[in-house]
Amino acid sequence: MARQERERDNSRTSEDSGLKEKMVSLNRVAKVTKGGRTFSFAAVVVVGDGKGRVGQGLGKAREVSEAIAKAVKDAEKNLVKVPVLNGTIPHEARGKYDAGRVLIKPAAHGTGVIAGGAMRAVLEMAGIHDVLAKSQGSSNPHNVVKATIAALASLRSPVEVARQRGISMDKLFNG
Repeated sequence: MARQERERDNSRTSEDSGLKEKMVSLNRVAKVTKGGRTFSFAAVVVVGDGKGRVGQGLGKAREVSEAIAKAVKDAEKNLVKVPVLNGTIPHEARGKYDAGRVLIKPAAHGTGVIAGGAMRAVLEMAGIHDVLAKSQGSSNPHNVVKATIAALASLRSPVEVARQRGISMDKLFNG
């Protein structure tokens, strides 16, 4: 019997790194042995600084708090830098991880984070305030989180695009 608690608003802040954490899902799993059922917990956590760095982690343990601690430690090892321009993303992006597929689009100032479930946690932890997002494949929170981070990792800032093309920013935007 699996139990999931999604989007629990228990964001905490690590004092040393300045990273905030948000638990996306907590799953209780059972292993049947000859002595009966042995329960353990799997936690998916997203961490971010709200300034363009975000990461996800998975932790498994017999205690809930230990699973969350392991997930946070794992997430801090998997941080990704995301270009954030005026509270939104620079361009549309798609991400895929297993059957989880996501689409994220930039939005006008004041739109807010239009995203559901696990995607919202990732986008908020990255410091993105205005974005349109759609989960198109699996609703498994683990796959959706990884697909969202893949989409964010594929984003390129206008400065980076201009440098790669060898042109000025003015020519990039005005042709």
